[in-house]
Amino acid sequence: MLLSINNVSKSYGSNLALNQFTSVLEPGIYALLGPNGSGKSTLMNILTDNLKADSGEITYTDEAGNAENILNMGVRFREKIGFMPQYPGLYPNFTVERFMWYMAALKGMKKEEAKKQIPAILAAVELDDVPKRKIGALSGGMKQRLTLAQAVLGDPEILILDEPTAGLDPKQRIAIRNYISKIAFNKIVLIATHVVPDIEFIARDIIMLKKGVIVDNAPPHELTKKIEGKVWNVPCAESDVQQMQDKFRVTNIARDEDTGEVLLRVLADELPTDRSKTVAPTLEDYYLYVFGEASSTS
Repeated sequence: MLLSINNVSKSYGSNLALNQFTSVLEPGIYALLGPNGSGKSTLMNILTDNLKADSGEITYTDEAGNAENILNMGVRFREKIGFMPQYPGLYPNFTVERFMWYMAALKGMKKEEAKKQIPAILAAVELDDVPKRKIGALSGGMKQRLTLAQAVLGDPEILILDEPTAGLDPKQRIAIRNYISKIAFNKIVLIATHVVPDIEFIARDIIMLKKGVIVDNAPPHELTKKIEGKVWNVPCAESDVQQMQDKFRVTNIARDEDTGEVLLRVLADELPTDRSKTVAPTLEDYYLYVFGEASSTS
């Protein structure tokens, strides 16, 4: 099973949102990272057939090796996709359970299969204790988990997830991250997120987008390796913090409990100060190294 995206471009007037995006996705988790306006949402909407590309081709290859342009597949391709939008349109007067049954009907699921899947999925996203509660009475985090639940309903081959852990507490984030990792074994999963740690250890590849162009595409460990020796812990006096921020790219500020000094995490190609020590880089460090502090993910 493959999803081949070849030279896909999309413009909004004079704004080129995607510029010849090319990637081949096979079963596993792929993370889509980039600042606001990088083209992440545009790509997801094209893949889910909510938006037409200006040019390029997307081909789906099944397990038998048969390849077909998704535009020619129509409903047959959409049936293979589970989509979790960032801003879903939910029905406030539906109960959680009724909404899941409604989505099962839209997906053409058999009643027996829906009856089996719905309780298991609600349990996995920790909503099995509120099946009769109306959606309008749910918290933001609960609505987020319900949106994920409807996406995985029907066991789709391709999952497109836009900010799947937004609004969740740390415990729920870990549970959802583990759940996605578990079900991704035989699926193509594409995740757009601003919570970099959520995908650092589960994504097989990170696709980094800037102004519609792929600026890097590799497994997380290969990306972080590129900035080895460029991430530093720098102790300094509290009075020097602003000066250090003006001079270097500071990604974190903490307090050294032993010395009482401020401990800065700094991205720099060269030794920032004589007392600086290199530390192991993270994917978030690499993101900031590529896009800069002014960039924010979405």
